[in-house]
Order: sequence, then structure tokens, then C-alpha cells
Amino acid sequence: MVVAGAHGGAGTSTLAALLPAAWDMGVVRAEPDADRCPVQAKGRPVVLAVRNTAAAARCATAAVGVLRRWGEGVEALAIVSDGGPEPRDATARFALLEWQVGGVVRIPHVRALRLVDNPVEVALPGKAQQALDGLRRLATAGGRGWTR
Repeated sequence: MVVAGAHGGAGTSTLAALLPAAWDMGVVRAEPDADRCPVQAKGRPVVLAVRNTAAAARCATAAVGVLRRWGEGVEALAIVSDGGPEPRDATARFALLEWQVGGVVRIPHVRALRLVDNPVEVALPGKAQQALDGLRRLATAGGRGWTR
């Protein structure tokens, strides 16, 4: 699978490290004059990472739109907690995206991930591990909820 960020600091690199065989594709940028899709998934499932803020939700909406315009689907929207509560505006925007992606998975904040150079060194709590398992399931389900 490939992991792309809806914005910088979304947790893309951390998710790619925690999901074996995942490729970190960087940030999806909306460039109107681009001659190719910003994410070259080449048939691999796409996980879009985003933080749980209102501004990040706006970026996720733009990123999903860019990917759909280029015929790329998003198998999973990974909403990565920044440690604070998710604002109502963000929750509402994420709800509007649900029909455009294969599924939505909320990744809980894991403080220990901020303290290490290599995320795989952290023993993840059960809820975080369950969220990663949910991302894997959506990635292998292949395209529920969207069309190319």
C-alpha cells in the first residue's frame, strides 16, 4: 500500500513505518497545472493520512478531490489524533468524506511515538494496534465506497 499525507505533519512517515511494506508518498499537493497525479500508486491501495483538526480536514477534502480527479481512489482515510479532542467542524468534514473513501479509521494519539527515532520500537497500545489492523483490512478490501 502507499501512504500519502493530506498536509505536512499528518503522520504519513510514522504510518508508513508501522504498516509493513507501505510506501511513504509524501504530501498530496493540489497543483492545477500538474501533468500527472501527485501520487503514483500504480495499482496499490492508497491510505490518506490527516490530523484531527478542522484545517487538516479541509486539506483532506482537497487531497481526496485531487486524487479522484486523477482516477485514484482512497481505500482508507487515517485520521491521526494530535492528542486533543477532534473539533466538531473537523468531524463534520470527515463525515462528508466518508462516501468518497473506502473507510475511515481514527488513529489514537500515542505519546511514545514522539519520543523515538524509529516508530517500530514502540509497543503500541491495543487501540492503536486495532486501528492499524483496520487500515490493513481496508487496504486489502480494495475500493469499497469509491469508483475510479
